[in-house]
Amino acid sequence: MTTLAGRIALVTGASQGIGRACALELARAGATVALAARNTEKLAAVAAEITSAGGTAHAFALDVASEGSIKECAKAVITQLSAVHILVNNAGITRDILAMRMKRKDWDDVLTTNLTGAFLLTQAVMSQMVKNRWGRIINITSVVGETGQAGQSNYAASKAGLIGLTKSLARELASRSITVNAVAPGYIETAMTAILTDEQKTAMTQHIPLGRVGTDLDIAHAVTFLASDGASYITGHTLDVNGGMHMG
Repeated sequence: MTTLAGRIALVTGASQGIGRACALELARAGATVALAARNTEKLAAVAAEITSAGGTAHAFALDVASEGSIKECAKAVITQLSAVHILVNNAGITRDILAMRMKRKDWDDVLTTNLTGAFLLTQAVMSQMVKNRWGRIINITSVVGETGQAGQSNYAASKAGLIGLTKSLARELASRSITVNAVAPGYIETAMTAILTDEQKTAMTQHIPLGRVGTDLDIAHAVTFLASDGASYITGHTLDVNGGMHMG
C-alpha cells in the first residue's frame, strides 16, 4: 500500500510506543518519515527498522519542551527533506498526582510538553503547508482529555487543550486544504501504562466494552487513515480509539 507515496511525515515521540508505531505505519503506506525525539539512539533503531522493510526514514533530535529545539528540528527537517506534509504531534509526558499535592513544576512540565510543544511545532511547519496548499496535522490527545481523571488534572488539561487547538486550527487552515484532527486513545498497552499494577489494569479493562486493551497499532492505523486522501473531508474531528470505554 503506497497511499502516502511522495508525502513527508514528521512524527514526534517516534522512538517508542505510539509514535514508533505511527512512524512504521506511515512508512508502510509510502511516506518518507522524519523521526523526532530526544533519544537519538532509539530513533536510529526505528529508522533502521523502517529502512530494512523498504521504507525511508530520517532521525532528528527534538525536545518538545524547548522552543529552540522545536525551531531547529523543524528547520532541519524542511531543509533536508524539502517539506512537511503530515505532522503527528505525539510526544507527551505524565506527572500524575492529586491536584492538592501537585507542584507548579508538575503542572508546567506537562502543559509545556504536551500542549505548548504541539502548538509551537505546528506553527513552525504551518507556513509551508499553507504555501503548498495541502497538509495533515494529527494531534494525539487522550480519552482523559474528554472524561477527566483523578490524579491527572495536568495531563487531562493538556489533552483537552489539544482538542480545542485541533478545532481552532481546523477552522483557520481549512481554506488551504489542510485538515487538522485528533486521535484520542483509551487504555493502550505502552511503556507509559506499563507502570500500572495488575489490579489497576484489570479494573480498567472491565470498563472497555470490547473487552481488551488497545495496542499502539490500533492508534497507528487511525493516524494513517487521517493522513490519507481518504480522510480529505474530515477536519476538526476527534477520533476516539478506545474500545468503547468512552462514547462521546
